[in-house]
Amino acid sequence: MDIIAYFQSYINYFWEWTTDEDVPDDTRYNENNLISIPNVGAIAYRPYVMEILKELKEQGLPPFGSLLLVLYALHDGYLNLDGVFYYLNRQKDNFAENESDVDLVIKFLENLSSIGSSLKRGQNKIILLQTIFKDSHNRVSSVNSGLILKIFETKPHIIGEAAVKKPLTSIAVNRDIKTLALLQNKFPTRKSIINAMKGFTDISELEDEVVEEETTVETDKDFIQELIEEPKTFQVGSLIKRIWSGLKIPMRHLSPGEQPIGGISDMTNKGELHRMLLSEFANEDDIFMNRVANNEALFIQREIPPEENIFERIILIDTSLKNWGTPKVLGFASAIAVIKHPKALSECKVFALGQNIIPMSLDNVDEVVENLNHVSPVLEVSGALEKFFNKEHKEKDLEVFFITNQENLSHQNLQKIIHENRDRLKFLVTTSANGELNFYKYHKGTRKHIQKIMLPLQELWANPPERRQRRESKFSGNGKKANVPFNYPILFPAPINKIATFLYEGEFFILSNKKQLLRTYLSDNYYNRNYYDTYKTHHGCEILIDDISVKPKGQFALAKNKQGDFILCQYQPDKKLISKLNLNTKEYSELNLTGYNIKDWFEVAYFNKNFYLFEQRIDDVYKINLEGNISIELIKNDLYEVEKNDRKVKTELDKLKNSGIKILNNFHNIGINTEKKLVISNNELNKLYNEDSITFYRNNYPLEICAEQNKNKFTFSDGSEIITDNRGMLTFKSSNKNIPEFYIPSTEYGNLALATNTEFGGSEYYLPQNTLLKVRTMKEMYVEYMERFIDQIWEYGT
Repeated sequence: MDIIAYFQSYINYFWEWTTDEDVPDDTRYNENNLISIPNVGAIAYRPYVMEILKELKEQGLPPFGSLLLVLYALHDGYLNLDGVFYYLNRQKDNFAENESDVDLVIKFLENLSSIGSSLKRGQNKIILLQTIFKDSHNRVSSVNSGLILKIFETKPHIIGEAAVKKPLTSIAVNRDIKTLALLQNKFPTRKSIINAMKGFTDISELEDEVVEEETTVETDKDFIQELIEEPKTFQVGSLIKRIWSGLKIPMRHLSPGEQPIGGISDMTNKGELHRMLLSEFANEDDIFMNRVANNEALFIQREIPPEENIFERIILIDTSLKNWGTPKVLGFASAIAVIKHPKALSECKVFALGQNIIPMSLDNVDEVVENLNHVSPVLEVSGALEKFFNKEHKEKDLEVFFITNQENLSHQNLQKIIHENRDRLKFLVTTSANGELNFYKYHKGTRKHIQKIMLPLQELWANPPERRQRRESKFSGNGKKANVPFNYPILFPAPINKIATFLYEGEFFILSNKKQLLRTYLSDNYYNRNYYDTYKTHHGCEILIDDISVKPKGQFALAKNKQGDFILCQYQPDKKLISKLNLNTKEYSELNLTGYNIKDWFEVAYFNKNFYLFEQRIDDVYKINLEGNISIELIKNDLYEVEKNDRKVKTELDKLKNSGIKILNNFHNIGINTEKKLVISNNELNKLYNEDSITFYRNNYPLEICAEQNKNKFTFSDGSEIITDNRGMLTFKSSNKNIPEFYIPSTEYGNLALATNTEFGGSEYYLPQNTLLKVRTMKEMYVEYMERFIDQIWEYGT
């Protein structure tokens, strides 16, 4: 692959080359120095990306698009991942070979973004990238990788050819998508990524990082969410995240210690051996050793102590009469978006301009409410703006924002003051009544329009909070977690992420990421062909064994011994280890395969009452005993029977593909909305009588009645309870004892079911294979159980 093909950009793809004129490049080629996602945000500057590529070249460069997706997911701060996922989902119908690959990529990026911030910085970030892209799919050879970077060093302007967009092709899309999809299979969880990093190198922070992430609980409400929930600030709060998603102004500046300088200033007498100047090696041995010992040898890449960034940002908000109403709401929303942006580390001060200059604080809801009511009886604020520049702030390291209504720029006095101070004004932001925001940047006295954001005000302001429901003890930390049964009368939703799947004596089994052994089945005998056609033959699963002590790596096979216990055989090629675990008794035995002629690509399988390690189309196979302690022997693979059987098993297991459903397991905000519908974690339960089912959709109505949370139990004021199970099930217990206990699966999409201990209605995906439940229509079940459950709470009131 040549350098242009590697860096090539495409029409309507998720990334593009752009130019930031304010950031010079030490290659002296300042065009196409920034890589960004259209209408989403910047990914990284070109020099930074090139430094990353240098660290990866020895193991081979990954596809450029794959690397960019990973770099964006590893941003330490606010991410608009939904914007990225929009571009990826567009490829499902057009170019992607397999739609499920896009879903795997999305899951992988979500896992990366949730990794602790300490692993996203400095050398840890390099190790993380080297770990996940080691031996990755579609990578460039190390030789070609070195050539690509060498050509760029000598001809950086060649990026200009790659920046000219070409029509998007399926080859380009699948190269990026397939690489990350396979990485999701290789690293299915955040913990598996961290464990792989431990194997890659010794990082002392990793152990603490895992503990910290698993025990951290967010107790403070998000400030933006507080603004949205307060009726007086709802309009401001609902705009901020939308502004964040499109904001292109830089949120932080490099400290002087991080700025590239070049030339003699990039030399130092400290550094690593591979950074030493080649000229040092021309000295005689004795002189060379003396120079090294006395710290006289010269190294490239200077080391500068960290320096404090004394940069300060000031925001001036026009509060004149013409900036009243919607333009003022947009102005305050823009100011808060800049101040509270997750990447905004600089100190920020806010002033209201009117007849005078009034300092403001926008750190809490009450302060925002108070300052929104501030209005000045002047038509324009040229006098206050002039006073600010002449008397108030003349420090050099300032970045001044001026936010005003677009119509105010027609005033000659205001135009004059802005023009006279154009060298000290950094950004001009204009608002309008129709939701249009325009951002202008001043550079060397010249004003440049950098972006326009059109806010859909009608959509964003469609559902204001009618009243705030304050519950002093909405979340209680006291009490024990409510007990949940091992299994329910109906099946659990099958998980999307699986460690392995098995076929044993005609039954399908799943080893889930939660370290559980699940049993599922396939069937085409169903009652309602019209809607069940969505799932074909897939069904949910029941839990057989949990708390399995197993590492999610390597290959697996499953069987039963003579006592009927499940035996899990695991082959870990990286450790040259074969092991057996009795899932019922927890007995474990292992065998080191060092010395055996067993390659990394050997496969493990069950066949005819034994486990086998085999290589395709090879006569000899290794037999591992099923009973007793583990042992291994080399035997003949007559007629390739093990391989033939394994192919048949894999063909059957392919039927389980796409059987998983995204499980809703982060429960909060449970209640009844104003439409008398049940709401679980901002998802409204809806009836689909035409499909004889129910499903969760995004809730668009305020909550009328809220349940109080204690661990996994949510209690309404009448005493009715909803008990949540993060394996994918909800239990409903009404205070009215005439309403029996009933159950509903908790998934983010798809048709659901409702069942008691004796009756069932809805999607047969959740109907057990051998069941005594009486099957009824969902309409009957919903009216008899769910509506009565809600009515009981509604009649009691809040």
